[in-house]
Amino acid sequence: MGDAGNGRLYVVATPLGDVTDLSPRAARVLAEADVVLAEDTRRTGLLLKRLGIVARGFLSLHEHNEQARRDWVLGLLSQGKALALVSDAGTPLLSDPGYLLVRACREAGYPVTPVPGPSAVAAALSAAGLPPYPFTFLGFLPRKTSDIRRLLEKHAATGATLVFFERKTRLGKALAVAALVLGDRECVVAREMTKTFEEFLSGRLAAMAANPPEVLGEITVVVGPAVDDDRPTPEGEVRRVIEEEAAKGLKPKETARLVAARVRGWSAARVYEALVARN
Repeated sequence: MGDAGNGRLYVVATPLGDVTDLSPRAARVLAEADVVLAEDTRRTGLLLKRLGIVARGFLSLHEHNEQARRDWVLGLLSQGKALALVSDAGTPLLSDPGYLLVRACREAGYPVTPVPGPSAVAAALSAAGLPPYPFTFLGFLPRKTSDIRRLLEKHAATGATLVFFERKTRLGKALAVAALVLGDRECVVAREMTKTFEEFLSGRLAAMAANPPEVLGEITVVVGPAVDDDRPTPEGEVRRVIEEEAAKGLKPKETARLVAARVRGWSAARVYEALVARN
């Protein structure tokens, strides 16, 4: 693929889980590239082996060495080499390394060609059932609660759906801060997309923060925009939510509190009355 004086960087999207999502074009680029720049060479090597693709060469490129790799990569491009940049899964640069390298390549005059395909952001938006646009992608949330709060405050009033990545050990904290800053919006927690145990968990931020879902792996969270609707939730819908929460076997007052967090215009006391009356 590479010709003298005509180096090129390909940014290649790879599967989130189901290996058959790799496009024929992406497979060809990965097979013909002089070097594959991989966030984790072992992981990418296993993917290519499963697909029967033999890479000509590998070079690691991750968040800790991206800056140091820049001159090396530019040197390969100056020799007319074709390079393929991949992340561990999905579309590179979206919360993965590569931005600094792509910028350096463009500034040096080398073409950068996207080879589009799987993206956790697009996949989650397409199946969440929340307004897909406008949306704002926040990447992985910061570790500190104060930093999460500041980030969400910047985007609270934009009217956009918010998408972010999170790890299972920090999901509960992220949802709690989001509920506090953004209000009790609709949200969807997507996990294991395109894999055997794919799951989309829908609810409202307050309820999910009170009982964080038990999930594995990395999670994509979609939070819907604020809705200007002060009308109380219809009684029939409230009763449906009461039945859902009551099935968890909690004490009536705790159940009433959880229901009140999920509906509009109903105090916990009013929900409690409806809960008791249903018996």
